[in-house]
Amino acid sequence: MIQNNCSKEGPTSPPRPRPQAPNHQGFESLDICNYEKSFLYKHGQPPSYQHCAAFGDPHIRTFHDDFHTCRVEGSWPLLDNDYLFVQATSSPVTKGSNATVTNKLTIIFKNMKECIDQKVYQAEIDNLPAAFEDGSVNGGERPGGSSLAIRERSPGQHVEIRAEYIGTTIAVRQAGRQLSFSIRAAEEVAQAFTEEQDLQLCVGGCPRSQRISRSECCPGRAAGGPARGPLFSRSECCRGRAAAETARALCKEMLPVEDVYFQSCVFDVVTSGDANFTMAARGALEDARVFLPNSEKLHIFQAGASCPHVSPSFLLLLLTSGLWVVLLHF
Repeated sequence: MIQNNCSKEGPTSPPRPRPQAPNHQGFESLDICNYEKSFLYKHGQPPSYQHCAAFGDPHIRTFHDDFHTCRVEGSWPLLDNDYLFVQATSSPVTKGSNATVTNKLTIIFKNMKECIDQKVYQAEIDNLPAAFEDGSVNGGERPGGSSLAIRERSPGQHVEIRAEYIGTTIAVRQAGRQLSFSIRAAEEVAQAFTEEQDLQLCVGGCPRSQRISRSECCPGRAAGGPARGPLFSRSECCRGRAAAETARALCKEMLPVEDVYFQSCVFDVVTSGDANFTMAARGALEDARVFLPNSEKLHIFQAGASCPHVSPSFLLLLLTSGLWVVLLHF
């Protein structure tokens, strides 16, 4: 009565609702472990979402819909913000090859005291667990522990992690001898990082020095220009028509639209000689179809151009990387 300044005589009004105190992350304590409800309560509208993916060679689709094909051998951060850290480890697809594939993924869900304990998920080739490193399948014993959950969509091939407390869903897949990563993250979460956390492949794409440029394939393209897409939109002239046409036929079965996912599929099948890589591009496209807030952005197309002959520098690359073995395979 005193706190709400009520009269001691006569009828009284119901007490005014107290404002919800924000926690240290700035979310409302009402539905604190359900990001969408919390955001809607604060802003009166649903949150915006962003999508990133890494698959195959690896090919990176950034939060800003840029598309890079990368070398990135070793360990590189896909994400590094206040809520998530995701690291991908890559190695050459074949001995001496310039192309790499992801063979290990580490995902850290950082401690959020109102909702979850810190949880670590780690996947490697032929080891796609349906649990976090500590054996748990949720965020722990805190009241909001169920707001982080992991489930197996396809044994040994597809795991999905839902983090409702930060409005994020992650898919991890294995196709052939590579791992892929896809994420749908609330925009506020994706952008919650400092200047020191500037190296994130999902945010800025691959560093320029790590991009495989189309100029390495076709001499008609000016060197040093921006590389916004995969190398093998012109694989007929870069790898030999027999190998490329076989790869195109395999990829066409899975990816009827000749967008960057199709181009990436051809790239990976020709480079690796492994038809299972068609499933990597198909899985990435399926994730994008589910995760992208704007379906009109699902397909990314890139201008094609003819390539009349193979450059001497690329012939040298083929000889030194051992990719002739791939051509013989086909």
